[in-house]
Amino acid sequence: MPTGTTLRTLVLMAAAVLSTPVVASQAPANTQTPAAAETGPQRDARMRWWREARFGLFIHWGLYAVPAGEWEGRRSTEVGEWIMSWANIPRARYETLAPRFNPVGFDAAEWVRIAKDAGMKYIVITSKHHDGFAMFDSAVSDYDIVDRTPYARDPMRALADEAKKQGLVFCFYYSIMDWHHPSQFVDQPGRDRTAGHHSNRMVPEQKAAYVAYMKGQLAELVTRYDPGVLWFDGEWADWWTEADGKDLYAYVRGLKPSIIVNNRVGKGRDGMRGLNRQAPDGQPWAGDFGTPEQEIPPAGLPGLDWESCMTMNDTWGFKSYDDHWKTSTTLIRNLVDVASKGGNYLLNVGPTAEGVIPAPSVERLRDIGAWMRINGAAIYGTSASPFTAPLPFGRATRKGRTVYLHVFDWPADGKLHLTPEMARQLGGTPARAYRLALPDTAVSVAGGGDGLTIDAGAAPADAAATVVVVELR
Repeated sequence: MPTGTTLRTLVLMAAAVLSTPVVASQAPANTQTPAAAETGPQRDARMRWWREARFGLFIHWGLYAVPAGEWEGRRSTEVGEWIMSWANIPRARYETLAPRFNPVGFDAAEWVRIAKDAGMKYIVITSKHHDGFAMFDSAVSDYDIVDRTPYARDPMRALADEAKKQGLVFCFYYSIMDWHHPSQFVDQPGRDRTAGHHSNRMVPEQKAAYVAYMKGQLAELVTRYDPGVLWFDGEWADWWTEADGKDLYAYVRGLKPSIIVNNRVGKGRDGMRGLNRQAPDGQPWAGDFGTPEQEIPPAGLPGLDWESCMTMNDTWGFKSYDDHWKTSTTLIRNLVDVASKGGNYLLNVGPTAEGVIPAPSVERLRDIGAWMRINGAAIYGTSASPFTAPLPFGRATRKGRTVYLHVFDWPADGKLHLTPEMARQLGGTPARAYRLALPDTAVSVAGGGDGLTIDAGAAPADAAATVVVVELR
């Protein structure tokens, strides 16, 4: 890990040479090829752990947890982490939240254990959201949790260490947009102050300095905490370009060639759908995977890497009054649906200002974990369903010569019917079938002119999704 002096040197170098990966020589030892020269097999090797993981925890945590969705007696109509924008709070007033942020209930070991017990394989947490407040000990700015709050400790250090200890991959979210930085938003003549922070603007002559600021913080995040993924956001501001995104992508890959970067580093997101397939110039967009938000693509994104990020209620950052919780069954079926279409599921929690993950989130993660302990083999390392049309009873995933049928709607007679076309798409003749919850008890498979019928029994093993395994010859 670089010393503070080394990091200050890196920031100065970034300011002088904005488009160069200034600390490539400081990166952890890595034999993989940087972005410009990466071959298909090398990319596959870099993406392998992420593709096999299928399930991760998103954590939105910052100063916005203090107001918890309320400002001056009004309840926010937007997600919790956008309260600075929704209430149009000036920087100086928003800064007063920092002395009130003291998450003495934070327990890194407990947070990681909750994720691990849910069957999650990686954690993505907000290192800096749009409000510009760093949730790590930054040498680039003192607007961070160590320097500005009574807590005065670095929770990212604790989480990174604990994730490594418990076997999860630790990852960072980082916002390109920054409502606190002087290059943006408040101090611009003629700004429409009714527009909120969403219409983020850049003082043109300050953009280079801000990019250097970002690169300095990203150098800290990558070299200190060794994240597996950098998950960018806030790229929709019109001052950020695809060329900027490609430069930043090359920069962070120079810091750590094996790191995985989402497509919000550039302009290839296409709104909530998460991914434009083709850039206007015919060249690939910056980034390694698409990011559908709060939705699951109806047919997935065949041939592409993607990850649906979704909330358990209606907010990302904590709102004390948001009790519109999805059921555990819905969340389990979302996970199955995403995996059946070849994607990853990044499920969010919004901890409180005290550093506690809300109980309803923990309860749902516990339920998902109970399901995953029995059925995880039908999620981890799987590929998309072999069937071109939706199954009448649920979803399917595949792993080599094994097909997993995830039954949402259990037939009264326990018989799962596959049409002749579905039987053909299965990809082979069934050698054995059984419930994943009862691996030693085979179920019968009968074939004929009308397709295949699997007699899986009269009652489902799990109301959310019962998995029937079909092993092919």
